[in-house]
Amino acid sequence: MKRSIKTTFTLIFIAIVAALLLTMVFVNRFFLEDYYLNRRIHMLDVAYETIDKVVTIAGNNDQTVFDLIEEEYGQNVEDTPTIAIFRALNERSNIDIVMTDETGSEMAATSREGEWLAMKLRLYLTYRDVFAENTTVEIPAPQRKSGEGILDSEDTGNAAGESAGSSSVYGGKTGGSSIGSLWPFSSVLGSSDKGGEPTTIRTLRQNENYETQIFYDRRSGSSYLECWGTFSDGSTNFLMSMPLASINEGAEISTRFSLITGAILLVLGSIAVYFAASRMTQPINELAHLSERMSNLDFSARYEGEAENEIGLLGDSMNTMSDRLSEAIERLRDTNEQLQEANAKLQEDIHQKEKIDEMRKDFIANVSHELKTPIALIEGYAEGIIEGIADDKESRDYYCSVIVDESAKMNKMVRQLTSLMSYEYGEVQLDRETFDLGELIRSVVSSNRLKLEEANAALTMDLSEPAVVCADEFKVEEVFTNYMSNAINHLDRGRKIIVRLQPEDGGWRLSVYNDGEPIPEESLTQVWEKFYKVDKARTRAYGGSGIGLSIVKAIMEAHGGSYGVRNVAAGPYPVNEGDIEVDGGVEFWITMKTGQSEAC
Repeated sequence: MKRSIKTTFTLIFIAIVAALLLTMVFVNRFFLEDYYLNRRIHMLDVAYETIDKVVTIAGNNDQTVFDLIEEEYGQNVEDTPTIAIFRALNERSNIDIVMTDETGSEMAATSREGEWLAMKLRLYLTYRDVFAENTTVEIPAPQRKSGEGILDSEDTGNAAGESAGSSSVYGGKTGGSSIGSLWPFSSVLGSSDKGGEPTTIRTLRQNENYETQIFYDRRSGSSYLECWGTFSDGSTNFLMSMPLASINEGAEISTRFSLITGAILLVLGSIAVYFAASRMTQPINELAHLSERMSNLDFSARYEGEAENEIGLLGDSMNTMSDRLSEAIERLRDTNEQLQEANAKLQEDIHQKEKIDEMRKDFIANVSHELKTPIALIEGYAEGIIEGIADDKESRDYYCSVIVDESAKMNKMVRQLTSLMSYEYGEVQLDRETFDLGELIRSVVSSNRLKLEEANAALTMDLSEPAVVCADEFKVEEVFTNYMSNAINHLDRGRKIIVRLQPEDGGWRLSVYNDGEPIPEESLTQVWEKFYKVDKARTRAYGGSGIGLSIVKAIMEAHGGSYGVRNVAAGPYPVNEGDIEVDGGVEFWITMKTGQSEAC
């Protein structure tokens, strides 16, 4: 994340406030002074209209405004109507006002500089033609005469006139000396003969009865906004003046104050916006963490915010989406498990089918191979009988015995194959019960007593009794019978057969040893396969088909027991009554559960 939202918000706020401050400074710098000036001009216009109404009212009563002022002043009341108007304009709007009649004999003023303002007014009226709208007039330095003042008394008198009999708004009659005899003309308007920037008058606007102008006083370095002319009665002249220095200073102060205030607000506002943005982005960060956990399929995460706004609505939507995704994925998992189960079953069916096909092919190939020899013998001997080769009874009996013997072998092999196929297809149901394995061994040995005698076998039985097991007795008998037949048919050298039954790991271990030739190591695991024969000639001699051990394997796997074969080296063979010396041989074994097992 290159930049967080709160940082972005803070920078945006700083940029906006900075832009506003710069805009404010620009406006103050270039427009505030003009705005203030226009407002002051408007105030002078309002003042003119207000006083003009007073003058008009006085005229309607056959009086002058000077009569009203003199009359109200004589009432010795602090705020009479006319005086109150002039006082408000002077004190509230900072406007100095002077009024004279057309002869200059009457004067009313709101400030102590009334006589000076009256003299300026007489000069403005005298040189009215000099002023024009949107023009600036420079007042030249005075011309001196030898032994005289700056101007002669005639020029000055013509400019200023007499002030005898004048009155003050606040104080009644004033002295009667001539204004022109007090100051030279150049001093009246602030000009100087010492050089430097001259006094100027810039006319802003000319109306029908009055003019508005800016007067720059060289002596004080100050500017004044002035309005002078004649009221609508045509006989009352006036001059209203207000300082412009306050406007310039006000604009500068306003700009400086705006910068200071704006800087403080910028710092405090940035801090406030940063923390407000942090608080606002906290639920957004929670939603981001929530979405990250959802992307990892963790739908236990929930948005816990309580905000009733767009973020809260988004959080509720994500909770709903999380629930629905969780349900959908759960359904997909269930469907996937079902599909996996179905696929596993299908694979199992396919594997079973392939296994059956393979078994069928092996069965056909092996059966064809195993039946080829007996069928050929039967066919040969039968043809010999038919063709009269065996013409005597003894030969015919021999031929017939061979046919019968081979037919019996084929019948036995077919029955074994049928039994084996039943085991491999899982079609055989075990009839489990508890029985004494020792008694079963004695029964099988008794049944094979004749074969043992014919094989001249020396049988040793080492049985621990009682040996109660849980199994299908008929199937276990078939296993032990197969082991005994193998032992009898493979006897060699010492003609020894040892049957042992011993407890092992909570069950019983049954082993059958014979002293025949050891099985090659590479064939120890292959003897359990169908039709596998270590010694094919010898197996053929005793009528073996190579199926018996496959049946043992199938029966023991159906019982959940174990089975195996091992070669025994020459030396002592352990039994309960003492070791028996053997010359080596082969031992086949099985293990079975006891009768107390839960399987029964």
